[in-house]
Amino acid sequence: MNASGVALIADDDEFFRIALGFILKSKLRFTEIIETGSLDEAIERLSEREDVSLALFDLAMPGMQSVASLAAVRDVHPDLKVAVVSASSRRSDILSALTAGINGYVPKGLGATDLAEAVRAILNGSVYVPPSIAGRASPSEAETPAPGGGVQNERHRTIEFLTPRQREVLQLLVQGFSNKEIARKLKLGEGTVKIHMAALFRSLRVRNRQEAAAAGARLLPMTENRQ
Repeated sequence: MNASGVALIADDDEFFRIALGFILKSKLRFTEIIETGSLDEAIERLSEREDVSLALFDLAMPGMQSVASLAAVRDVHPDLKVAVVSASSRRSDILSALTAGINGYVPKGLGATDLAEAVRAILNGSVYVPPSIAGRASPSEAETPAPGGGVQNERHRTIEFLTPRQREVLQLLVQGFSNKEIARKLKLGEGTVKIHMAALFRSLRVRNRQEAAAAGARLLPMTENRQ
């Protein structure tokens, strides 16, 4: 079944965005393509539009430190189909993305017809997995911790996984600001802040704002907390 509507492509390769947009319009009958070159820009566009039915993300674009951001997009937009279209064929990248609960992982190396079929399967409710990994492993394997880590190393990894924008949101959360106040200070929409907050909850493995603020107070340098 062909689709119609609005799709978002988040990729810093302009020529790939153009090519993918052409495929979505010509083969899947999308009527509008929103192009963005970074994760933060994609999140802001999604918070402004309620008619986007498909969002395709590259893993190597600016701002994409962790697939927790994609999981957060799914949390805030549960009806949105979210998939990765990436040049990476690394098993760890594929499993990490699938563990985040996205609707599929599509290799950039596919031809136009195969890529369109992969996206069509996602739109029709399937979870698309590259043939190279299908049936070989469970997504839960992506969460196997590295040996010899320790609490301090885990904290450093958590901070590294936050985007610059997420760190700004966390800093303001630690200082006690509400979502509306954070949006005003960072000149963002409240919907955008909500997605960043959901991503923080996932990255920090906390359940609410209070736990996130407590974790942020421990993780962020004191100079950042007092800004």
